[in-house]
Amino acid sequence: MFEIDNKFKNANLPRTIRFTDDLFEKLNKISSENGISFNLLVLQCCEYALKNMKSDNN
Repeated sequence: MFEIDNKFKNANLPRTIRFTDDLFEKLNKISSENGISFNLLVLQCCEYALKNMKSDNN
């Protein structure tokens, strides 16, 4: 299960990423409701996806 964590507070490597309007609005709403930055939420979503991604060996 996805849980909000503050361990990415000090992320400092800037990158540009493009979102669809719908996805941006959903993520922005979740970050606001949980009192965290949009950036922190995106980092956590990426880490969660990588940890739960099926590998070619499975």
